[in-house]
Amino acid sequence: MASFANTFLNKLAARHPGETAFHRAVADVVDCVSPLVLRNAAFRECKVLERLVEPERLITFRVPWRDDRMRVHVQRAHRVQMNGALGPYKGGLRFHPSVTVGGLKALAFEQVLKNSLTQLSLGGAKGGSDFEPKGKSDAEIARFCEAFMSELRRHLGPHHDVPAGDLGVGPRELGYLFGSYRRHTGEWSPVLTGKPLSLGGSASRAEATGYGVVMFAAEMLARRGRGLHALVVTVSGSGNVAQYAAEKLLQEGARVVTLSDSEGTLHDPDGLDEPKLAWILELKNIRRGRLREATTRFPTMRFLPNQRPWSVPCDLALPCAIENELDEKDAIALVAGGCGAVVEGANMPCTHDAIARLREGGVLFAPGKAANAGGVAVSALELAQNSVHASWTRSEVEARLQQRMREIHAVCVEHGREEGAVDYVRGANIASFLRVANAMVAEGTP
Repeated sequence: MASFANTFLNKLAARHPGETAFHRAVADVVDCVSPLVLRNAAFRECKVLERLVEPERLITFRVPWRDDRMRVHVQRAHRVQMNGALGPYKGGLRFHPSVTVGGLKALAFEQVLKNSLTQLSLGGAKGGSDFEPKGKSDAEIARFCEAFMSELRRHLGPHHDVPAGDLGVGPRELGYLFGSYRRHTGEWSPVLTGKPLSLGGSASRAEATGYGVVMFAAEMLARRGRGLHALVVTVSGSGNVAQYAAEKLLQEGARVVTLSDSEGTLHDPDGLDEPKLAWILELKNIRRGRLREATTRFPTMRFLPNQRPWSVPCDLALPCAIENELDEKDAIALVAGGCGAVVEGANMPCTHDAIARLREGGVLFAPGKAANAGGVAVSALELAQNSVHASWTRSEVEARLQQRMREIHAVCVEHGREEGAVDYVRGANIASFLRVANAMVAEGTP
């Protein structure tokens, strides 16, 4: 089995040189599913693994746009339509200077498996541009979105590819993108999810990923006879996922002691409360400020410049910022600080070595493909509402989200049980792979 996996991964590295994030994402899955492939002649005959790691379509295009001084800039953009065996491509768009084809392939590969875990009829994709929204005016962002969608629209459709938001792409950007799509096509069509409510967005879509992460953590802990109440929790990030994870944790009675941004970590030993969190949300979402500003308002808070939250002792850690934000050194600090569980809120925030250290230290670990699937689950609910021109209440959507996260946890447990414990990485990888692989075999090859 090791020989099979090593040979496959060596070929992958040669075929996709330099794309280390993609290599790592595939390696984590291949390590778990190799025995299944070796036991299943149909998987080998249909080259399921080989097809799964090759995008069905890779679209690259330029985006020329004008700033407020009418100077022209040219960005690069991509859409990786990874696998559509289970349904139309679904996955976020991100606007950030770090966007590369290799990074998007890694995220698209993860998205295929994440969407499979939800048991919904959705394939996987990812896309975006190296455009930096930070520091841009609303008018500049609107012009960029108009230019971006003027090309991407050719590749979208409710039964083909339905993007959502991601890093740097929130309801504001999605509103501009949706408006551009409608102007270009003349259609009010559900080709984007995460839209503002006024454009057909779903109640609780903004909250879905963060809430879902906490719901998954609660299921993990409940299986061990524990709850979230009174737990000390460190959260990284201060964007959408982190904000709503913190909000849900407060509702459950946990004590959230950190948030972070690119400048460092905000630490409040007393824990956030509703007024503090509301002030931070207004700071980040309305004033576009920095977390360090909170220390001038709240005397219990201190700012740790250029530090991540993982040196702060905790019971539960939720990395909700960006890829590779929690490395081996951070994992060692978490184990030493008594952390009992790490649940990924961002996409692939923990490095391979970090995950190994956490598991060696007896820390419960949930991968993002399972724990942060709440966003895509409510995106599917948004599509369902749009298709019948309906709008469901917040309580209806959150009840469906809770049930979906419960089901994702259950399927991870089913496939990840070993010697009385649960390996959530193995469970998530096997459950998601089997569903995609069986669909690929069933549809045949030309």
